[in-house]
Amino acid sequence: MKFIDEVTITVISGRGGDGCSGFRREKHIPYGGPDGGDGGDGGSIIFQADSALNTLVNFRGKKIYKAQSGESGGGRQKFGAFGDDLFIHVPVGTLVRDKETGELLADLEEDGMKTLVAEGGRGGLGNVNFKTATNQAPRKSTEGKPAIELEVELELRLIADIALVGLPNAGKSTLISSISAAKPKIADYPFTTLEPNLGVVKLGEASFVVADIPGLIENASEGKGLGIKFLKHIERTKSLVHLIDVSWCLNEYEAFEQYVVIRDELQKYKEDLAWKKEIICLTKIDAMTEEEILKFQKHFEEQVDRKVLPISSISGRNIELLKSIMMQTIEQSEEGK
Repeated sequence: MKFIDEVTITVISGRGGDGCSGFRREKHIPYGGPDGGDGGDGGSIIFQADSALNTLVNFRGKKIYKAQSGESGGGRQKFGAFGDDLFIHVPVGTLVRDKETGELLADLEEDGMKTLVAEGGRGGLGNVNFKTATNQAPRKSTEGKPAIELEVELELRLIADIALVGLPNAGKSTLISSISAAKPKIADYPFTTLEPNLGVVKLGEASFVVADIPGLIENASEGKGLGIKFLKHIERTKSLVHLIDVSWCLNEYEAFEQYVVIRDELQKYKEDLAWKKEIICLTKIDAMTEEEILKFQKHFEEQVDRKVLPISSISGRNIELLKSIMMQTIEQSEEGK
């Protein structure tokens, strides 16, 4: 199914039913009074997060969503039926914004979470409500309140525990396919991954969700390449796994420059991203000697002042250790450390 993470739709709540201006007309009741009933309230538009959905593709065709209007009141104090609310199901992680004002109307970050976006119109009052001691036969009734119409933007930001980041061909797709059941497209040319992939990683009885973010390049924060389109999906994650392909680098300085490029782009997009917990991995080490691997690893650790992990998704080297470190960083983030 095609991944769609932004869409614009129009939502219209239900109009309130009109109140009735009626009088009792019965043969043996000569002084029948007002008996017009109230109109029913219109239905509201409610957005609800649904974990069974993972894309906004269902909104690609249908662009107008309208709740049911309330029915008008009737004689003999008959009240109009209320219009049904319209529940619009969206993936967990969806933001709902008023297109005209840019106001954030809802941030549906938990399964089952609901937000009222457009309230239905109140039903009008029947003339039975206006009877007084001095006005025994009022003809006054009121119309139902109008519907609310809004053009809203839906934006999906994936909710994952960890994001895999790095330049194109850094090995993100290969890694997620080796640690989860996700089966992304893999090839040896840039931008193989054109949309984020999610994978569930199991570690004993525990599990966590990893997102493979399409390759970033220099000036991605300004829209270059796949750019800013996917940077937003990193915001909700608890930590990052930064992959650096060292297989083609002439020296450790060239490899470290790859790391700096991505770090700069994350910080330019949103400074908070630069403070997320980060695991640095040197990838595609299979053709390198142990001496070369150690030289690259030592240089990185001197520059960033923390441990750096060489891995191979092909041979499986340090993959189980990486999964354990991932779980530890998630737990630390949840504890607020």
